[in-house]
Amino acid sequence: MHFIRPRRAGISLRSTFGNRHSPFYHPVMSLKIWIDGKFYDKEDAKISVYDHGLLYGDGVFEGIRVYRGKIFECDAHLRRLFDSARGIRLTPPRTPQQFRAAMEETIKINNFSDCYIRLVLTRGVGYLGLNPNKCPNPSVIIIADTIELYPAEMYEKGMYIITSSVVRTHPNSLSPRLKSLNYLNNILAKIEAADAGVPEAVMLNQDGNVAECTGDNIFIVRNGQIQTPTTADGILEGVTRQVMIDLCRELSIPCIEKSLQRHDLYISDECFLTGTAAEVIPVTRIDGRPVGNGIPGSLTRKLIAAFHKLVRGEAKN
Repeated sequence: MHFIRPRRAGISLRSTFGNRHSPFYHPVMSLKIWIDGKFYDKEDAKISVYDHGLLYGDGVFEGIRVYRGKIFECDAHLRRLFDSARGIRLTPPRTPQQFRAAMEETIKINNFSDCYIRLVLTRGVGYLGLNPNKCPNPSVIIIADTIELYPAEMYEKGMYIITSSVVRTHPNSLSPRLKSLNYLNNILAKIEAADAGVPEAVMLNQDGNVAECTGDNIFIVRNGQIQTPTTADGILEGVTRQVMIDLCRELSIPCIEKSLQRHDLYISDECFLTGTAAEVIPVTRIDGRPVGNGIPGSLTRKLIAAFHKLVRGEAKN
């Protein structure tokens, strides 16, 4: 994996590629982290060991991209954050407008032009016990920082993935539509992928249908039609996933949401993943089997180009 340092004002994004430990990576200044209305240097940004977000994974979060100084799909991310919070009966201490203003302030104070934001909402400080009523004040953390992405060549040649033996969390246990701080289900599948020497794994649901990957939504192409699992299949309703569905509509590319089996992955003509961090990345091999002819397909490339055009502001957002 390589680290991409987001662009700060006046710095070319092209010049920021490189490993965090290489001589080409030069932080301009100490990052400022926003915690409950105040900024702290990265080294001093701390939470209580009694915060239930730490103790029990009791909280929700969003990963958000900033392109050219603008928060991408901000309303969609905040809507999902508030839906996730409502799903776990956690009342955000600020309005969506206040969250947006705080993120914009964090971007500005760190002098970023392109970056990644991690917006975290925890239950707050409480006691050693599960009772959330013992946590009177939810806590908010906003981090604008670098982000770990896949190597650039994977975006050109495609990535290899596997299907995981780890079953996606049952919707009646903990809905995958909640973007909660508890990611153990995904992490166990990610470990399985790493053990297999690949960067991602597809997770199947309790019925054996395709759900999603550990950190990305999945799409396939079959006979010129884009297909992606439904929310009933146990997926997070990805913001980039919805952007891709909208782009298909604008480009008059047939796109449907339907239940898929592993067999559908094996016989697909093309496959790609979407996510805030990953953006859009082609998949060329699944469980050792080539997807289509083993190279990124034409529809995948077309959608990647359309997405890049959109985030650069050259298309209607």
